[in-house]
Amino acid sequence: MATRIQISDKFTFGKLLRFAVPSIIMVIFMSLYGIVDGLFVSNFAGDAAFTAINLFLPIFYILGSVGFLLGSGGCALIAKMLGEGNADGARRNFGGLVIITATVGATFTAIIIPFMPRIAVALGATGEAVDHFIVYGTIMIGGLIPFTLQTFFQYFFAVADRPKLGLAITVGAGATNMLGDFLLIYVAKMGVTGTAIATVVGECVGGIIPLAYFFVKKGKTLYFAKPAFALKTIGKICANGSSEMITNLSVSAVSVIYNFQLLKYIGDSGVIAYGIIMYVSFIFIGCFLGFSVGTAPIIGYNYGAQNTDELKSVFKKSLLFYAVSAVALTAIAELLAKPLAMIFVSHDAALLDFATRAIRIFSISFVISGFNIYASAFFTALNNGVISAVISISRTLLFQIGAVFLMPLIFGIDGIWSATIIAEFVTLTVSVACVIALRKKYDYL
Repeated sequence: MATRIQISDKFTFGKLLRFAVPSIIMVIFMSLYGIVDGLFVSNFAGDAAFTAINLFLPIFYILGSVGFLLGSGGCALIAKMLGEGNADGARRNFGGLVIITATVGATFTAIIIPFMPRIAVALGATGEAVDHFIVYGTIMIGGLIPFTLQTFFQYFFAVADRPKLGLAITVGAGATNMLGDFLLIYVAKMGVTGTAIATVVGECVGGIIPLAYFFVKKGKTLYFAKPAFALKTIGKICANGSSEMITNLSVSAVSVIYNFQLLKYIGDSGVIAYGIIMYVSFIFIGCFLGFSVGTAPIIGYNYGAQNTDELKSVFKKSLLFYAVSAVALTAIAELLAKPLAMIFVSHDAALLDFATRAIRIFSISFVISGFNIYASAFFTALNNGVISAVISISRTLLFQIGAVFLMPLIFGIDGIWSATIIAEFVTLTVSVACVIALRKKYDYL
């Protein structure tokens, strides 16, 4: 049996890839079962239901972003503490973060559910979509606690040298969700109610099983110890993880703006097309995000251990991965644009052509986005939340918002789909500038 790879190992390119692949598949698989939700709803519940879930999901991801905040920031600090030899402190802070994550999720649940009808109208839902939005949103918010825990824990299986276990749990959660979609939407004809229930059950699998795993101490580097709630440490974790939280907040906020612009220029068909783009991009962007999640503990550990030779090696190998995968994924997205669109809207020829063109324009951004995603994650792993946040805000908020308002005035509808390309390209200059400016401080080049 092959020896388990640990974050303290010396990594060849092949070994780095093997360690990161479970995290890549995990992130893609989480995206995949979200896509299956959209597939079942669009084909068996109708366009109004599909519009409703696309209007709601950005809000859900905004509320659930606490998992990304505490997961990414905590992962970086705990990996660094393990590299410094402070295993007890790492375990105590880990336990405290789990409790905080669940508490915040519960608080948001109690606050948001009573306002669901007002939120539906505020986001532009009309007619049948309002009723679908309220039903779907209420059930989904009811599952916010396991969702925040699931996103939190996905960062820590790599820290615990068990990325394959994290993948197995994610696959189990996804399979539960997909089976639920089939039974509740296709067989029982429950519409958005069915897909919401299936999603929440899947999130319970992904959020609760890791709790049981980390409660057991035997043979593990990372497990629950007496929780620590030092405000200074929590503040540092939140500051460091803010870039990942900002990314998710910004993506969700920008999605709302995209939907408003599309409703203004096109109507519901534009929201449907954008929803398809988001589902498709989740898979491709998932490759970049997964590699960042998988390699972040290695970076954090070697930074804490002051092993600059290995830090340089991992950084250079990571850049090679992104260069190759960026070209490959862009080419695949361009070739498969129409088949991917057909999964959702094969019943409407005009909408199919419209969505296909939108995917092909949007997919050009994959050439650049991987480098920006990695730059932000890399500085988070180095516990430099400020630089990570600068890159993240530039990529997902500042330049995106400017582009989505400006580009349609110049290029019409195509301008909306190309806004992300412009935002990623401008952000690339920020990423490169930060990497060059800080190379001597962290000694990764």
